[in-house]
Amino acid sequence: MDEFLTLFLTAVAVAVVLNVILKKFGIPTIIGYIATGLFVREFYGFSTNEIIIHVAEFGIVFLMFTIGLEFSFKHLLAMKKEVFLNGSLQMLTCGLVCTLLVTYILGVTSHIAMIAGFALALSSTAIVLKILNDNGDINQEYGRKALGIFLFQDIAVIPLLLMIDIFSSQNADISKLLLTTLVSAIILLVLLYFIGKYLFTYILKFIIKTNANEIFIATILFTVIGASFLAHSFGFSYSLGAFIAGALIAETKYKHKIEADLIPFRDLLLGFFFVSVGLQIDFRVVFENWFLICSFVVLVLLIKFVVIYGLLNLYTRKRVALKTALSISQIGEFALAVFSLMQVNSLIEAKTAQIFIIVSIITMIATPFILNNIRKIANVAEGEQDEMANFYLCDKKMKGHFIIFGYARLGQEVVQRVKKTGIPYLVLESDLNLVELGRSRNENVYFANVAQIQTLEIANIEECSVAIITISNEAKLDMLYQVLSNLKKPIQTVLKTSGSGSSIVFPHTDKNLHIINQEASLARNLVQEALQCRINTSTAE
Repeated sequence: MDEFLTLFLTAVAVAVVLNVILKKFGIPTIIGYIATGLFVREFYGFSTNEIIIHVAEFGIVFLMFTIGLEFSFKHLLAMKKEVFLNGSLQMLTCGLVCTLLVTYILGVTSHIAMIAGFALALSSTAIVLKILNDNGDINQEYGRKALGIFLFQDIAVIPLLLMIDIFSSQNADISKLLLTTLVSAIILLVLLYFIGKYLFTYILKFIIKTNANEIFIATILFTVIGASFLAHSFGFSYSLGAFIAGALIAETKYKHKIEADLIPFRDLLLGFFFVSVGLQIDFRVVFENWFLICSFVVLVLLIKFVVIYGLLNLYTRKRVALKTALSISQIGEFALAVFSLMQVNSLIEAKTAQIFIIVSIITMIATPFILNNIRKIANVAEGEQDEMANFYLCDKKMKGHFIIFGYARLGQEVVQRVKKTGIPYLVLESDLNLVELGRSRNENVYFANVAQIQTLEIANIEECSVAIITISNEAKLDMLYQVLSNLKKPIQTVLKTSGSGSSIVFPHTDKNLHIINQEASLARNLVQEALQCRINTSTAE
């Protein structure tokens, strides 16, 4: 325990200082955490132990739970093509090609090479989904396709673990293992479905009546960890249980409050996970096998990119296929666990396991830089301008217009009222289904990630008269307000909140912010307030 506390305190101190410095250069915090792990290993002599691995794994658990909150089972059924078709094709094709690569380069026996090859086909849920969540791209078409493949990969970890058990034990009964796994999966799904649908809502309702926020948070933590433990008890990954629990809770009315309360725990534990990744890098092995490692990194990235792009390009847009392939071409954190288990069960040598781990970590380190520049890379590859520029045909000429964020029910009503005024407007929406609905009505609705400055610049945000926010998701609402308030030119902003039930506290000193709390005739109030702001702005000029 003393070793763990020393590691924790040292890692936190180094991570804070390092990330403050790296942030000034625009380098993602993920890189800072991994560099922290490297620093602690080299200068303090720490290496990973069982406590660190288990604590770090819960970063992925909380991430998958919050992802599950955004995707109810109805949503998942609508994503069956992304999960089962795209996911199975990606795993099978990448796994077989990587198996041949491992066999040819490292000379590993065929059955062991198959486990390693399919482990290399796994991608990093922790890194990719965190970045897509932070920048809002999880709701874009390529983000949903990437998520679907990640979900299938999480399920695919189960047969990989079974294969390790089979090949490490000469007397293993394969049919019994398969039957046990199937029965366990059915029991787990039934238990989580029953608990989530029939018990959880009533328990939360009772706890909320106590008006004790710490009890509410403790209940949520118990739910996340309990669902993960239950899944692990049946032989599945912790994160799969957390995702299923999140998807079940997504059907309740408490999902947004739960998500807001869990984000600090999720981000802290994810940071610790990335520190543990850095702790696993042995520079001695890197220096002795640098050419082999570099070759492996390039080949694996290239193989996964080509396979994913080739498969998706058959039945989706070229740009979507390109961005999805770039997003999931790295090797994932579950692969690290598979390689470690293979070493423990004497299926591969320690040196070989370390090479696999280092190759995986290098691809993970490269991922934030790829994702943060994915739009630019896609533009260069296609030789065209930003995809959003194709939407805004008069973006540079439009002035004094309204920018409406969100095209759900409230946003649609706002648009109808704005159209009656004759004032030019643009609607930015991240849900493709709603965008297509707006386009079918010949309305100026465009697919966009409103959390990105580039999107707002294309919409000519600084020349708009008023921004109207109709988004109900409090996390997205807070993120969007922060983006707007940090613009060089102050923007008159009108938004609605849920009143006393809102967890967001907006500054009263912001003269450009106009909050509408009334639920009745909300669209009318938003438009009227926006019109008044426009009149005031024109008068001031």
